[in-house]
Amino acid sequence: MADCGDVDLRHHGDSEVGGGLADFAVNVRGGTPPAWLAERIRRSVGDLAAYPDPGPARRAVARRHGRAVEDVLLTAGAAEAFVLLARVLAPRRAVVVHPQFTEPEAALRAAGRPVERAVLDGDFKLDPGRIPPDADLVMIGNPTNPTSVLHPAAEIAALARPGRTVVVDEAFMDCVPGEPESLAAAAVPGLVVLRSLTKTWGLAGLRAGYVLAEPPLVAALAQAQPLWAVSTPALVAIEACCEPPALAEADVWAREMAAERDRLAGELALRGLTAVPGARASFLCVHTPGASELRERLRGRGFAVRRGDTFPGLGPDWLRIAVRDRAADNALLEVLDDLRP
Repeated sequence: MADCGDVDLRHHGDSEVGGGLADFAVNVRGGTPPAWLAERIRRSVGDLAAYPDPGPARRAVARRHGRAVEDVLLTAGAAEAFVLLARVLAPRRAVVVHPQFTEPEAALRAAGRPVERAVLDGDFKLDPGRIPPDADLVMIGNPTNPTSVLHPAAEIAALARPGRTVVVDEAFMDCVPGEPESLAAAAVPGLVVLRSLTKTWGLAGLRAGYVLAEPPLVAALAQAQPLWAVSTPALVAIEACCEPPALAEADVWAREMAAERDRLAGELALRGLTAVPGARASFLCVHTPGASELRERLRGRGFAVRRGDTFPGLGPDWLRIAVRDRAADNALLEVLDDLRP
């Protein structure tokens, strides 16, 4: 187990962008939201005089994952869910599996909860032996940000046991065609699954996500949540993105993105940037000596990539690079060629 260390848990990719930089730092799908979704959201503005009604969106999420409505809590993105869990749960021994999105740990610490880290290394695949047997809260991403590693669902489900809550952040699961390792539909006692619409649908500014868990925990989280926490436009977006045509569109994008991601990983390797093997999400975690200097040089040429040293378990020789379309990715590769010694 690792101690807290001195890492800026509140540094995120949006801090890297701006000033006209080409954005390879934020893992939000380019060209989104699609026109049909943007139009649905625009029409919802006509209903803003009424208080938000989460019922239709909650039922849509339940149908989408084959769950009971009582298993669903809608949230203002996955980030709100982490805060609610930190407030409601009172773990004696909370363990966050790193490297991963840093908000779960940040939320626990902000709530005054003691946190330990189980730090993966090598290929960053889940090692259940790193989890203390007496941990009563385990938090893990799947596929994991920033490593892009997809853990087997069976291995994560096997972490569950009486007296333990296992929280799985599936914010990037819809990047995986068919979602074969998702636990969103699994009826496993103590399992909590978080989902977000931010990445695939380009809704970072709207804040739309949800929790899937057993009804008693959902009810407890709802009690801790402010009234009307999810806006009417966000509710409309959640409902729309759970409909069959939207799911089909997301799957087509995931397959196209996967092909481009694998091509980009190969091209980066030729330039000395080695991606974590088996990447399955919409970004690559790459290792290269002098990554911090390279990041600054890329900024000087108009390209923003995500620094890796604010993720526990990584360091100054790591970067995270979002996958864009072929033309944008080629533009990045051309600059890398220019910067090579």
